Amino acid sequence: MKKIYYEKIGRKYVPAAEYSSEFFDSFSQGTHLVMCYPGGQSRRYNIDPNYAAMIAAGKVAADEITRAIHRASELKPQSTPITEGQRKAWNKLSKEFGTERFGLQHSSARALAEAGVNAMMIEADKLMTNPAIKKAYDHFLLVAALTKD
Repeated sequence: MKKIYYEKIGRKYVPAAEYSSEFFDSFSQGTHLVMCYPGGQSRRYNIDPNYAAMIAAGKVAADEITRAIHRASELKPQSTPITEGQRKAWNKLSKEFGTERFGLQHSSARALAEAGVNAMMIEADKLMTNPAIKKAYDHFLLVAALTKD
């Protein structure tokens, strides 16, 4: 939606400002951070992603990432109708496994990737609380900025 705002100068109304929701809500190419909180929001454009911390967290958090992906990939029953034979087989499986039964549906590849990324973000946050790691990362950003084409 585009709106033009006018201002009265003397006896005439003159265009003073223009607002476009399409332009305002668009993002240019790059990495951007949008934060929403009660009473407002903030946007930071073209920030440097925390690659060094992400890579370090990936190395340190390999076990936790594996566990997160394993949890996210557990099989679950679908909500689609099943045949009578499938129902009988499911009931037999449920009876045999009891409360520890596994379902028959797994998460999407996207959900598995998000589980891994979330685990990495948690580990990156933990790493960045160490002053030595934070200082090394700041040095990395400086060298990366100085060598950028």
